Amino acid sequence: MSDEQQRDRGGRGLPSSDNTGAAAGKDELAKRLSELARTLDARQSLEDTLKQIVQAAVGTVPGTEYASISRVLRSGEGKTLAATGELARAVDHAQHATGQGPCLDSLYHEQTVRLSDMTTERRWPRFILRARELGVGSMLAVQLFVQADGLGALNLHSRQPYAFDDYSEHVALLFATHAAVAMSSEQSKEDLRTAVSTRELIGQAQGILMERFKITDDLAFRLLVRASQDTNRKLRDIAEELTSTGQLPGA
Repeated sequence: MSDEQQRDRGGRGLPSSDNTGAAAGKDELAKRLSELARTLDARQSLEDTLKQIVQAAVGTVPGTEYASISRVLRSGEGKTLAATGELARAVDHAQHATGQGPCLDSLYHEQTVRLSDMTTERRWPRFILRARELGVGSMLAVQLFVQADGLGALNLHSRQPYAFDDYSEHVALLFATHAAVAMSSEQSKEDLRTAVSTRELIGQAQGILMERFKITDDLAFRLLVRASQDTNRKLRDIAEELTSTGQLPGA
C-alpha cells in the first residue's frame, strides 16, 4: 500500500518526516508492552487508564521525560486529558493557544511528528517561542485516537534536544496502539455505566411522579420529557433535580 493510500485511510501507522527507517523491534519491547496491556486492563476507570498511559509512556518510550494526552474537539477546543506534570500541561496549552505545534499537526495531518531540536526548529514559530521559554528541547507526537467528537494525541517531551530517534518512534507507535485499545475498552465501559445510571435515575423520577399524581409510568415519562423540552435541559438533569429536590423543573 502506498503512502498516499495510507494517508487516505487516516495516516495511521505512518512515521514522521524525520524517520530514517533504522528502527528495529526487540524482544524486551514486546515483553514490556505485554506487561503494559495487562496493567491497563486492570484499571478501574477511564481517568485511571489515562493516568496510567502517560506514566507508562515515560518509562517505555526512549527519550521521554514528560508525557500527556491531549484532545481537540471538532469545534477546535483543546483539552489535556492526562499529564505527568505541569510542563506537559503547559506545552499542550501553548499549542492550543497558538493554534500550532507538533501535537496539532499529528492530529490533523499525519500519524507521527518529531521535533528534534527546539533551538533550530523553523516550523510552528509562535509555539516554538513559548516552548523554548518552558525549557523543552525536543518532542514526539503520535495520533492516539479518532472519535466522532474529536481527535486525541500522545505527546512526549524532553528537555534535551535530539532525545527521540527512529527507535523512539517505533516504540511510541506500538505503545499508542496498546493505549488506544485500552482507552476504547474503558470508554465503552464508562458509557455503559452512565447509561445504566441515567436509566435508574429516570426510573426513580417516574416513580415520584406516579406516586404524587397517581398516573401511569408512560404519562410520568411524558411529563419528564415535556419538562426537558420546556427548559431546554437534558432529561437526566431534569430527573436528577426531581429526585434530589422533589420539584419538577418548568412545572
